[in-house]
Amino acid sequence: MRILITGIGTLLTGNVDAPVGEPGDLLVEDGRIAEPNTSVTAEEVDQVIDVNGATLAPGLIDSHCHVVLGDYTPRQTAVGFLASYVHGGITSVISPGEIHLPGRPHDAAGVKALAVLAQRSWSEYRPGGMKVNGGSVVLEPVLTEADFQELAAEGVRWAKFGFGRYADPADGFAQVSAAQRAGILVTCHSGGASIPGSKPITTEHLLLLKPDVCGHINGGPTSLDSDGLRTIVRDSDMALQLVQAGNLRSAIELVELVREYGAEHRVVLGSDTPTGTGTMPLGVLKTVAEISSLAGVDPAVAWAWATGNVSSVYSLEAGLIEPGRPADLVVLDAPWGSQAPDALGALARGDIPGISLVLIDGEIKALTSRNTPAAARRARITPPVPEPPGSAHVC
Repeated sequence: MRILITGIGTLLTGNVDAPVGEPGDLLVEDGRIAEPNTSVTAEEVDQVIDVNGATLAPGLIDSHCHVVLGDYTPRQTAVGFLASYVHGGITSVISPGEIHLPGRPHDAAGVKALAVLAQRSWSEYRPGGMKVNGGSVVLEPVLTEADFQELAAEGVRWAKFGFGRYADPADGFAQVSAAQRAGILVTCHSGGASIPGSKPITTEHLLLLKPDVCGHINGGPTSLDSDGLRTIVRDSDMALQLVQAGNLRSAIELVELVREYGAEHRVVLGSDTPTGTGTMPLGVLKTVAEISSLAGVDPAVAWAWATGNVSSVYSLEAGLIEPGRPADLVVLDAPWGSQAPDALGALARGDIPGISLVLIDGEIKALTSRNTPAAARRARITPPVPEPPGSAHVC
């Protein structure tokens, strides 16, 4: 399948160093972005997508999404939330461990079995086309060096610390470091306790444990204090995960610290939902709008924090518009009636852009998002295609 995307008004690359690219035509071949080739014509492809002057961007990657098993969240008893997140421009999510599974096991055999089961299940199941990177192992004091080697051999790539049965979070150092030695990337809870049975994790704990990612540094839901934020940004090399279900004041403070210390490459965005905050299909998009409008972040850079930076930290293929990458793409524009001329202008003033098209691996998964406002300019597809299931028609 060859697709030619034309009429691009603005191209967001997902690359934090060069977040806006040249808006020429883009060729997609067999689900991947092709090498630039300006000689390809409409007659030589199977499909033409004219984005009509709107913005083309990499699909958002939610770096902190609380999936369990299947497109269902027991925390909110909600069905189909992942397919709905696709309509918020999210084409991939990363699970911080299937923490909210009822009766989640804590013994070594059960912990490993859950991680492998989730990894296998999500590698085969794509609700609404969504790519779910599941199966992060939840660290427990019973896990040994051999357990992590076994998990890594089974394809488990990530771990989460902060919900195991530790008397003191400092006691988790052995498991965090053993997981890292096995090549497993570790995300650590930070701030106040999240759910009953969990414990606060302080700045001192984080500096001792040395995880790869400081999870929800702006609060999940309770943030570190100002001194703690500065210390983590200044004195560590952890990735800095900023989430929607956290503290907005701390998010703005974090952005100021990131500028001060030149830490733009370390920031990744996530929703930290579904949790008590609820299911939020527009959670990542809302965070991009908030930090753009309230913290003065260039919207194209904020988009890179939710795409290319996540890809880099978690070693994903998606997240960048460059040759060879999966064609996980979003077409967006200023919402109908906005005072802004385009999607970046809308984000800069805090408006949620309208999404008119979502592609995952080059396949159309959403037309006319059922969750965002209507886009001022809509994509035109030749030959016409039917509306995918779950899309909404807006006149």
